[in-house]
Amino acid sequence: MRWALDRARRGEGPSFIEAVTYRMGPHTTSDDPTRYRDADEVERWAGRDPIARLEAYLRAEGMLDDGGLDEVARAADALAADVRAACIGATTRAPETIFDNVYAEPHAGLARQKAEYSEYLAGFEK
Repeated sequence: MRWALDRARRGEGPSFIEAVTYRMGPHTTSDDPTRYRDADEVERWAGRDPIARLEAYLRAEGMLDDGGLDEVARAADALAADVRAACIGATTRAPETIFDNVYAEPHAGLARQKAEYSEYLAGFEK
């Protein structure tokens, strides 16, 4: 990360950083991770949890307290509620609309692809 930071400060643009971490919870509500990993493994990774480590660092530096953490939790809960409402209210559009608004100016190649895709989809209606 230091290399990427130095590179950005030199004006050389962004860098891709792959951060490998561990999924602490189950995949879904129907998943039971205790079937395929033991408690010692989870405990080892708990000490390496980047979220907990960042929280500890920010607290140690005096940049985060319980009030700040509560504020972040409230904002996250509000965002999650907005996302859920948007998902529930989402409407399904016709599949052909994936070709709309792709380019500022439509062109013949795109029109051809849209027509071919429409013909392909019509084949399922028979």
